[in-house]
Amino acid sequence: MIGTLDDAALLTREARAADAVVNAASSDHRGAVEALVAGLAGSGRPLVHTSGSSIVGDEAMGEPSERVFDEETEFTPAPDKAARVALDRFVLGAPGLRPVVLCNSLIYGHSLGVPAESVQLPRLVARARRSGRAGHIGRGLNRWSTVHIADVAELYRLAVEQAEAGAFCFVENGESAFRDMADAIGEALHLGPAVSLPAETAIAEWGRAHAVFSLGSNSRVRGKRARSRFGWTPRHGSAVEWIRHDLAAA
Repeated sequence: MIGTLDDAALLTREARAADAVVNAASSDHRGAVEALVAGLAGSGRPLVHTSGSSIVGDEAMGEPSERVFDEETEFTPAPDKAARVALDRFVLGAPGLRPVVLCNSLIYGHSLGVPAESVQLPRLVARARRSGRAGHIGRGLNRWSTVHIADVAELYRLAVEQAEAGAFCFVENGESAFRDMADAIGEALHLGPAVSLPAETAIAEWGRAHAVFSLGSNSRVRGKRARSRFGWTPRHGSAVEWIRHDLAAA
C-alpha cells in the first residue's frame, strides 16, 4: 500500500490489520504516530516507535561532556527536542497496545536491504568527498554513542517478538569522538587528517538542527534495558574501525 505519513486514515487502517507495527519513518511526525496508535488501540499488539538519542544532546559544538545517560537518568531536553520527547512519552503511555520506544544512537554500517543512509556519517562523508578534506565541528571532542545497523535490525526483531508495554531503550554499543571518526573518514578516503569547521560554517552547510544536535553535540548513552529485557547482544563495537576498514566498500 502506497501512501504518506499524512494519510492518517490509511495508516490507521493498515495498523488495525497488522500483527505488529514498526515506525521507522519519522521520530517527529505526531500525526502519523497518533494514527498508528488509533489503529492498534485495544488490540494488545506491539508498536515499536523509533526515537533518537539527540533527545539528550547538548549544544557543545565540538566540545566534550562528562554527562552519560541511561534509561533511568532524568533529563530536560533542549527546546528543539522537546516535541520529540513528548511524542516518545505519548507512545509509551498509549493504552490497549504494547508500545516500545527504541532510541537509536549514531547508526553506522552499510544498508542491509533497500538503499538507505543514516544521519551523521553520510553527511561527513559527502562533505569530505566534495571538499577533498574530512571535517569535524570545532575541536571535534564531542562524543556520540554508536551502533551498527545489523545490531539495530536484530533489536527491532527482538522488540517486536517480546514487546513489553512501556519499554524505552537506548540503542548503543560503544562511543566515539567526532574528531576520531572524521580522521578515520579522511584515512579511508585517502584525504589525510580531518580539518576543523567553525560553527557558523557547519550551520550554514547543514542547518542548525543537524549541525548543532547531530554533528556538534554530545550524546553519550548506555543501553542497559535492551540487554536486560530483550536479551540483545550486539556484535559490532567500533564505528571508527568500521570507517577505516569498511566505509569504502560498496
